[in-house]
Amino acid sequence: MQNTDGGEQPKQAQLLDPSGARPPLSRSITNTLNPSARSEVLLQAKKNTILTSHGRPPWYGEDGKHLSDAFVIGIAGGSASGKTHVARCIVQALGSIPTVVILSQDSFYKRHSPEDLKLAFANRYDFDHPDAIDMPLFASCLADLKAGRQSNIPIYSFTEHQRLDETKYLYGASIIIVEGILALHDPELRSLYDLKIFVQCDSDLMLARRIRRDVHERGRSVEGVLEQYLRFVKPAYDNFVQPTSRYADIIVPGSDNTVAIDLIATHIRRKIDDRSSYLRQRLAKIAPRDLSPGDPYDQYFPNLIVLPQTPQLRGIFTILRDRTTSREDFIFFTDRLSTYLSEKAVEFLPFKPKSVTTPVDVTYNGKELSVEVRDHPYALEVQCVYPLPVFQHVCGVSILRSGGPLEQGLRRVIQDIRMGSLLIQSEVHTGEPLLLHSMLPVCIRQRHLAQHSYVFLLDAQIGTGAAAFMAIRVLLDHGVPQENIIFVTFIVAACGGVRVLQRAFPKVRIVCGAVDPVLRESWALWDTPAPPEAQENEPGTPATPTVKTKQEAEAEGRKVWVVEPGMGHIGDRYYL
Repeated sequence: MQNTDGGEQPKQAQLLDPSGARPPLSRSITNTLNPSARSEVLLQAKKNTILTSHGRPPWYGEDGKHLSDAFVIGIAGGSASGKTHVARCIVQALGSIPTVVILSQDSFYKRHSPEDLKLAFANRYDFDHPDAIDMPLFASCLADLKAGRQSNIPIYSFTEHQRLDETKYLYGASIIIVEGILALHDPELRSLYDLKIFVQCDSDLMLARRIRRDVHERGRSVEGVLEQYLRFVKPAYDNFVQPTSRYADIIVPGSDNTVAIDLIATHIRRKIDDRSSYLRQRLAKIAPRDLSPGDPYDQYFPNLIVLPQTPQLRGIFTILRDRTTSREDFIFFTDRLSTYLSEKAVEFLPFKPKSVTTPVDVTYNGKELSVEVRDHPYALEVQCVYPLPVFQHVCGVSILRSGGPLEQGLRRVIQDIRMGSLLIQSEVHTGEPLLLHSMLPVCIRQRHLAQHSYVFLLDAQIGTGAAAFMAIRVLLDHGVPQENIIFVTFIVAACGGVRVLQRAFPKVRIVCGAVDPVLRESWALWDTPAPPEAQENEPGTPATPTVKTKQEAEAEGRKVWVVEPGMGHIGDRYYL
């Protein structure tokens, strides 16, 4: 009997805590600088958080429009049936996927009145009734995320029984997992799901799990949990939750569900693969179009503004293009050029009349910027549920890290300008752009502010235009109008992506210092290990990669497109 009891106890503990059935959730992460190195990163069980593995590939076509929406999975089931555990297991089984978010129904409880709060603290408020959930807001946020737009998710505190003033900014999920007891109840929500799952679990087991969770995680008493369960939870499950199982595509057991999880993950991977798109190679093969560097308003590119090619400007470019230029000189003249470009770009901001009195007591009628440069005092919070006054804002967004050399010039022209960043890097083998990280200013994260914001988008050059294409699409997803985006860059390749950019986003202005005629396809071999004999050189002699055939280059390097004559790796020359 003792041996039997000893074997039963671990099994019971596993049923009460379904997360113990599998190891901690982890995903294999690829090092961008060293693709051969991979590491396991543990992921916390946080809801309403974007989880990223190898980055988000292009979600749009050459015309700049969305090719497909995010893949949305709805998971419903009784309280403590294991919905979150199923969602986490799906993420784990998917392995290396672009970006995923687990969106919880618990965030969308309505804001409670003082009377509701008294009932909630007395365990007499029915949180399991459909009327307790703000279903229209739930559906609106989910629709935004599915369509690729940003959303600001409310935050609910179970200890305070109240929706907080702050919200959680979410953007860029390729897969959205929605979990909640009433996730399949609302017809509008059901219409947004691509896959509907119901988690079936024994009622006694759900009660045991609920007691453990609410006592340890939410500070409730056992008596309060039982009273709430008998008064509200069980009737709501019978009347509202269990009937929604008829809408499910798949019914998954609340425990021992490994086979079901693997089948679901296989289905999702197939759907994601069907939606994949390859963009950079198509952008690079666009037919050349002659550009006149001296003409700032080319007939084919009316919104491509090129600085006048004065002897001074050509002298600066001569220094920057010279491979023997010292790092100190490169930084100095890069800052000079970025200042010239920023001065030109500021001409496209709105100005308003302003009269001032000069030191000799004479009135001068001039102009001033009619945009907010600094954050408004009550726009400093990362998120705010109360609408802010409508101002026209201006900010900068740098594409890391090549856009960094342009930041100093922009800050010289517009003091204290708010800056954000986008980390866009190329996939190792295909060269496709991947959105790895975004950190945007408040005036972009809030859609009602983004619609009235001007954005300086900074990148060192436009070759194929793949990174520029993705960055512009990110801003448009947040609500920034095309005509309010001003792309600032040092050089543009005459053939390649600039033509597609202007065709897809005809109202976006591009301000550059020069137009280079050649965009050449090549292979980057700096990550290729040197052969053993090359490592036996004299001390201090760098070992250079040796690739004898194009096939070896394709296998060991990664495809790149080089702008010629160009300025080399501008970010590396500026920072390293």
